[in-house]
Amino acid sequence: MRDIRLGVVRYLNTIPLIEGLDKLAGLSLTAAVPAKLAGMLAAGEVDIALASVIDAARGESEVVLIPSGMIGCDGPTMTVRLFSAVPFERVSRVHADTDSHTSVVLARVVLARRFGVSPEVVDFDARERMEVSPAGPGMEWPETLLLIGDKVVADPPPAERYPYQLDLGEQWREMTGLPFVYAVWMCRAADLSDPEKAEAIAGAAALLDRQVRHNMTRLDWLVRKRAAEHRWPEDLARRYLVELLRYRVGSREREAVGEFLKAAASVGACAPRTMSWLGPAPAEGVGAISGASGAVTV
Repeated sequence: MRDIRLGVVRYLNTIPLIEGLDKLAGLSLTAAVPAKLAGMLAAGEVDIALASVIDAARGESEVVLIPSGMIGCDGPTMTVRLFSAVPFERVSRVHADTDSHTSVVLARVVLARRFGVSPEVVDFDARERMEVSPAGPGMEWPETLLLIGDKVVADPPPAERYPYQLDLGEQWREMTGLPFVYAVWMCRAADLSDPEKAEAIAGAAALLDRQVRHNMTRLDWLVRKRAAEHRWPEDLARRYLVELLRYRVGSREREAVGEFLKAAASVGACAPRTMSWLGPAPAEGVGAISGASGAVTV
């Protein structure tokens, strides 16, 4: 069988998940921004994708989540941040970074629950600083801005422009007591009905789980190797990767995905939906993938 094609994101925060995968036999990698990966998975351009959680719930074709690694947090995230020139209870429009759909929905949930507002969301190209439209005018920094990824640190907006700021991972933790899962590995559910494909996907899932375990033992080395190319100060990158982010999927993370999708449905961001997972939830402290099992659980 051909290589399993992985759709990946090349931000600093994905390094613990993807470093070394390109050297493993049987895997090939394609990079894209998070917002594009679910579409690539649905179109058959990749077999497994590190895609946004909300895209899994919104897609027309069913997907199964793979607990072999995630991008998440259990408190502050640092790189998913809402900036505003006005108090949040007065926000009427949010210019939202188009790179991640999950972060946009999380912003809507936080603003609705904490501040009682349901602002208009405008797609915003944070790199070019312009609205995403056929003739969108160039602009500097809008009144309220959602920014995600490395550019929060490498190309941040001016602090004097935004006296009001929220770390959305921290807000979620305060509201729910749960971690937050931004993105997780996933595959097409239809592929698991084919025994050969199911075996290949389960084998790839085991490789992904093994690689994140290995990378978690060498985070300091990864910081030294990769921080500069992502334009991060090394000390800040170390705090981000080692202290703030979470990469392993356990029972609390599965619960958090379900809670987030309920919250997303409550603000009209998706229809109510329960996601399926590849394999049963592990006991605390036990690895997510323990063998090449194609079992799907809800």
